[in-house]
Amino acid sequence: MKNNILKFKTFEFAKSIISVCKAIQESNREYTLTNQLLKSGTSVGAMIREAQHAESKADFIHKLSIAQKEINETIYWLELLESINLHVEPTVFAEAKSIYYLITRILKTLKER
Repeated sequence: MKNNILKFKTFEFAKSIISVCKAIQESNREYTLTNQLLKSGTSVGAMIREAQHAESKADFIHKLSIAQKEINETIYWLELLESINLHVEPTVFAEAKSIYYLITRILKTLKER
């Protein structure tokens, strides 16, 4: 998996999201927002996996675009949790933004070709 950086990063990110959600749920009994975060944060990697088996270039771009939307939604939930004083490690934010920019760059390159 390490030879595909995006696949690796999104898998590791999903594990971080699971840990964040578990910690917040255990300490603050907050389930609504963390469930939303869990869904979007883990779906990014799933869409990257689906993109690997796309049927065409258009399908690949479509699946990457969905992954981009999911990571953007994840950043929203992380920001919202932080805004209501449910602390999220800065490294999780940084990784989410890194994944967002990586997917965005790949999409831009693909669309330019």
